Amino acid sequence: MAEFVTGTTRGGAAWTPKFVEKIDQKMCIGCGRCFKVCGRDVLELIGITEDGDIVDAFDDEAEKKVMSVKNAGNCIGCESCGKVCSKNCITHLPQAA
Repeated sequence: MAEFVTGTTRGGAAWTPKFVEKIDQKMCIGCGRCFKVCGRDVLELIGITEDGDIVDAFDDEAEKKVMSVKNAGNCIGCESCGKVCSKNCITHLPQAA
């Protein structure tokens, strides 16, 4: 059995943070809710062309805008991004100790 990084809440209860692992870009609608609740610079809005190439979100070639994990190492495991996602396209996992 793997042991995970754990902490305690202010009230003293055990808590296992779950860190952002990936975003299902086929389900993502690029609404930006997750980006707005994350103050840790973890996520980034990107553009995807008709051919599937990644471009700047504001490039004229962008057919679709979606979120991407930019700096996974900055994630603190609060899961706020997943809680505001209306499409449930963000996957979180605990980290092994």
